[in-house]
Amino acid sequence: MILLSRRSLLGIAAVVDIAIHGRVAPVPAKALSERHHLPPRHLETMLQALVRTGILRGVRGPRGGYELAIERRKLKAGDIVRAAMTAIDDEGETPEPSSTLVDLVINPAVKQASHAFLEHLDSITVEDLCQQSEKAGLFGSLPDDANFTI
Repeated sequence: MILLSRRSLLGIAAVVDIAIHGRVAPVPAKALSERHHLPPRHLETMLQALVRTGILRGVRGPRGGYELAIERRKLKAGDIVRAAMTAIDDEGETPEPSSTLVDLVINPAVKQASHAFLEHLDSITVEDLCQQSEKAGLFGSLPDDANFTI
């Protein structure tokens, strides 16, 4: 069972992808959508939310795209999830239950579990995820002149 929303998974995947591929030049949204098999419109609201929260930086122009605004070793998965939660919900609005049981028992339990979950995500850096993807050989070797600084 995955506890993250599709938005949150997409946000983490996009940021790790940009951390890996954006070392030399900004990563265009089109390239991200192709690698993750998504229509660009599903990605744009997420990327803009990540820019608004200061995780990504948008670069305009014909060679524009997105790049990290924070060093990948300082960027936590929990930060990305929190930013993703601010993105417009394109998954559809589901009505929330409202009752004394929900208010007094269910919501506090879920809130406590959410805090523990986000705390764990805060211990995972984008650098950790990039290293795991490199060990798995997901994107081949990077150019020798790749820039690692922001």
